[in-house]
Amino acid sequence: MSTLEAVLVFPALLLLLMLIIQFALWYHASDLATAAAQDGTRAARVQGATASDGAAEANQLLDQTGRSILQGRQVLVERTRDVTRVEVRGTCIELVPFLHLPVHAVAESPTERFRGRLAR
Repeated sequence: MSTLEAVLVFPALLLLLMLIIQFALWYHASDLATAAAQDGTRAARVQGATASDGAAEANQLLDQTGRSILQGRQVLVERTRDVTRVEVRGTCIELVPFLHLPVHAVAESPTERFRGRLAR
């Protein structure tokens, strides 16, 4: 009887442990995507910078820290006269088969612009 219980309980506990680790990896990947989006926004929003500067900064952070955790990543940078927006998308590495967890982070900030004094 105890062998039958072990055969039934052990796989369930193993699956539970794998799910806990999977969600910890997803949480870490989400934090990395958020940090990359924020770094990309900081790099692209300064005066004289371009959208490609923000994409390069975000990709550099992801290359250094999250190359294997965040898969199929996309970094989209939109820099207008008023707002700079960086969006990072990807998928978390799969520990549990058939469990695809998407990762999405957005950072937005006003674009730096220096204005002259208003005449009175």
